[in-house]
Amino acid sequence: MIRRIIRINEEACTGCGACAAACHEGAITMIDGRAKLTREDYCDGLGDCLPACPAGAITFEDREAPAYDEAAVRAAKSGKTAHSCPGSQTRMMERAESHAAKSGAAIQSRLAQWPVQIRLVPVNAPCFDGADLLIAADCTAYAYGDFHNEFIRGRITLIGCPKLDGTDYSEKLTRIFTGNQINSITVVRMEVPCCGGMTQAVKRAVQASGKDIPCGVVVISADGKRLNG
Repeated sequence: MIRRIIRINEEACTGCGACAAACHEGAITMIDGRAKLTREDYCDGLGDCLPACPAGAITFEDREAPAYDEAAVRAAKSGKTAHSCPGSQTRMMERAESHAAKSGAAIQSRLAQWPVQIRLVPVNAPCFDGADLLIAADCTAYAYGDFHNEFIRGRITLIGCPKLDGTDYSEKLTRIFTGNQINSITVVRMEVPCCGGMTQAVKRAVQASGKDIPCGVVVISADGKRLNG
């Protein structure tokens, strides 16, 4: 039969696994680091995977395909979990103060949630509601020695590199800001000019969301100094 079904451009696919996690029917599988439509009869043609793909590698097409088998999907769901990328599965971490951390004998991670990559995190992750967000260029955590205590602690963390990822984060950030109650945003970026793309993406997303979200920007130098904020 001719019906509407998704098409995955495997050359454009970055292998993030977000589409597999968004596909409630389990039609998409991650194979050799790429998303593949392995069960056409599981694809309902509604396209929950499309907005989840940060690379725009998924489109619709009308072509010959097996009919959507809802009964098979229900049976598969009852017998196994969806074909999602483990790295994109949302989870929270409890961070209790340890004696070692208090005494200065050890450095404790302050990360509260997973995943942290902007390209991987679901836009409706429960951690976003009522959150103070840290949106950081990924180099900042390596350059600034006390990054966990000063920036990650008490915040929900998102990281990325606007230059190397080669993408505009503003669209996804807009969806995060629009669909959740965000209390505040702290942007941490490096002093290099290309890192300004992170700040601009956040500003565009806040404006597009129509919300008045307090937003501060901290700039870190290449030698690990805090230049403002």
